[in-house]
Amino acid sequence: MKTLLRTAICASLLLSTASMAAMMSQNTTMVGGAEMYPSKNIVENALNSKDHTTLVAAVKAAGLVDTLQSKGPFTVFAPTNAAFAKLPAGTVDNLVKPENKATLTSILTYHVVAGKYEMKDLEKLLKKGNGAAELKTVNGQPLWIMNNGPHNIQLKDGKGNIANISTYDVQQKNGVIDVIDTVLMPK
Repeated sequence: MKTLLRTAICASLLLSTASMAAMMSQNTTMVGGAEMYPSKNIVENALNSKDHTTLVAAVKAAGLVDTLQSKGPFTVFAPTNAAFAKLPAGTVDNLVKPENKATLTSILTYHVVAGKYEMKDLEKLLKKGNGAAELKTVNGQPLWIMNNGPHNIQLKDGKGNIANISTYDVQQKNGVIDVIDTVLMPK
C-alpha cells in the first residue's frame, strides 16, 4: 500500500511538473499583469488582463464573445481601460446599454481585422505603401496604419484619431492582439 501511495505521489508530481513546464514554454507575453497564452483564444486571454476589463465588458454587451472565440484568425487592436477612460464622461456607460448594441458592435468590430497581422506583416505593408497602408476592418470600414519611427506603428481611425501600439504580437490560438492606447472610431 505504501509503495502504491508513493508511486501515485511521484506520478502526480511528475505530471504537475510536466504541465507547468509546458505552460512556461509557450512564449507568453504579460498584458495587464497576466500571462497571455498562445494556446488560449482571444477572449480567454483578455479575461485575465486587468488592463482590458472595460473591453471585455463591452465585448460581452455587444454579444461578440462567440465570434472572438471562433477559429479566426483575427488581429485585434485592443484598447486598454485607460484608452476607454479618455472618451467623454458617460460614453462607455451609454454604449453598453442594450439600445446601443448596434453602435457598440460597430465600434468594437472596427478594432478587428480578419487575418493574422504580426508586426513584421504590418511593416511589410507599410514598406509597400511608403509609410502608410489601409486595413479593412471586420466592420467594413478602413483603418490606416502609419510609420512613427523604426518599429513603431500608429493607427489612424475614420475620425482622424491616432492610436499607438504599446504591445505588439500577443499570440493567441485564433490570432494576435496588439494593445493600443486610444479607442478607434469608425466614420
